[in-house]
Amino acid sequence: MKSPVAALAALPEAAQRRFVEDASADELAELYYVWREWARPSQLPPPGDWRVWLLLAGRGFGKTRAGAEYVRARVKEGARRIALVGPTAEDTRDVMVEGDSGILAVSPPAEGPRYVRSKRRVVWPNGAVAALYSADEPRRLRGPQHDTAWCDELAAWRYPETWDMLMFGLRMMGPEGTGPRAVVTTTPRPIRLLRELLADPKVAVTRGTTYDNRKYLAPAFFGQIVRKYEGTRLGRQELDAEILEDLPGALWSRGLIEACRSSVAPAELVRVVVAIDPAARSGETANETGIIVAGKDGEGRGWVLADLSGRYPPAEWAKAAIAAYRAHRADRIVAEVNNGGDMVEATLRMVDPNVPFRAVHASRGKIARAEPVATLYEQGRVRHLGALPLLEDQMCGFARDADTRPDAGVGGASTSPDRVDALVWALSDLLVQPMPHAGIFECYQQLAAAMSAAAASRVPGRGQRAG
Repeated sequence: MKSPVAALAALPEAAQRRFVEDASADELAELYYVWREWARPSQLPPPGDWRVWLLLAGRGFGKTRAGAEYVRARVKEGARRIALVGPTAEDTRDVMVEGDSGILAVSPPAEGPRYVRSKRRVVWPNGAVAALYSADEPRRLRGPQHDTAWCDELAAWRYPETWDMLMFGLRMMGPEGTGPRAVVTTTPRPIRLLRELLADPKVAVTRGTTYDNRKYLAPAFFGQIVRKYEGTRLGRQELDAEILEDLPGALWSRGLIEACRSSVAPAELVRVVVAIDPAARSGETANETGIIVAGKDGEGRGWVLADLSGRYPPAEWAKAAIAAYRAHRADRIVAEVNNGGDMVEATLRMVDPNVPFRAVHASRGKIARAEPVATLYEQGRVRHLGALPLLEDQMCGFARDADTRPDAGVGGASTSPDRVDALVWALSDLLVQPMPHAGIFECYQQLAAAMSAAAASRVPGRGQRAG
């Protein structure tokens, strides 16, 4: 016997239209909310005895809908304590709960989930409660217990420690005596946590691509975005959901960056700077403005604290940089002025006339500027506070031959690494010192020796320079 959805799909288009026009709201809801009838097999939880279901898929695959529907199904089966964890608090609320494919959107009115904003919870009439968490706040997951968890965009979480805290609390029995379970919906990045999950026999893995959901995606998306990026490194990651290996010739590797990662902030920083690599123009197709916050501790190590880069109009990147300067109690703002000249400083001073500012000029190529900073990483003199996914992706795509690669600038080797440029300016200001100058006493000795030599030979000491 055909299911109601299959029976409707088998009707001619005219008959389908008449059914929809004549059906009651309850009849339409009964069809619309039957997820198993609409879902592709790869969007449904796999069979078997697993603790974690890892749904590793490209953009537009339908991961969010699959995660929301899994939570909905667990609640109907009897789950009572659910954890919803996104990269940030805003992501958890705006995507997982209130988004177009979030929990509220996929649930029929009869099931009655309600978002209680003041308590950051979704509550159901049957007593189930889903608490909203941010991966930026791992400590909030230390105490609570859960029987179900939905983790979205795990590869973009800043602190891998959040996963550990969640797993410690995922210990309540689930519906009908089942064990606790978690679903992870994410586009991949070559991070250690994902590799560990893929190697875990208790993790059920489902893979998918953007192309799997082509039927429900706008034709313009395929005509513009997919055509632009398919076949490139970025396309292989974001569309085909491949976990990519290191790019040959890149100044940084994933392993090098992982070795520099810290989840604990330094006790004290002796200096902090905000570095800006301003975009030459604004708009959707413009390059990003790189904004990186970095500091130096008492032992001479650099700390990359935040990546606030993005596409901003000039006034907005100035506001973002100055807000970071204040929030991190920075010493000054450093900005490249090759493109904007005096306008860069003028834009900042429109927001704060008194902000300490240093202009820097790119007199050498990007590779030449970046190599001393890459060497600092190799020497273990730089730490990343948590994960900075977009910056780290750009670092690992920044190769010595970037501008000659066939996929340069289109999701491959990066020729306009705005985040990396800002990182280089920040760490150069903090750690890359100019050639040391002699002290006053040494200068005096050198000057005296030069004058003596000149007097002895009766030749003026032209061109002699102390220190």
